[in-house]
Amino acid sequence: MFAVYIMASRRNGTLYIGHTDSLSRRALEHRESSSPGFTSKYGVKTLVYYEYFETREAAFARERAMKKWYRIWKLRLIESVNPDWQDLFETLPPE
Repeated sequence: MFAVYIMASRRNGTLYIGHTDSLSRRALEHRESSSPGFTSKYGVKTLVYYEYFETREAAFARERAMKKWYRIWKLRLIESVNPDWQDLFETLPPE
């Protein structure tokens, strides 16, 4: 399975959209700021949204589309499934 995910620095804060073949591993890397880059620079550590896809190509296409969205569309998507902006890392299903 492949996932598209959104990480946030805080509610309505800085957002990061990515895709991966291991959501739990990738979210943990963001949480621990294990590699330098955008998410560690801006404190983007909270997993606020994710969705799964059967293929890498489908996940990549969704990620590219979402990155072109207006910010308000991204906020509405997050709040449609996670209105309190809870960190979803602890509730991830086993991979």
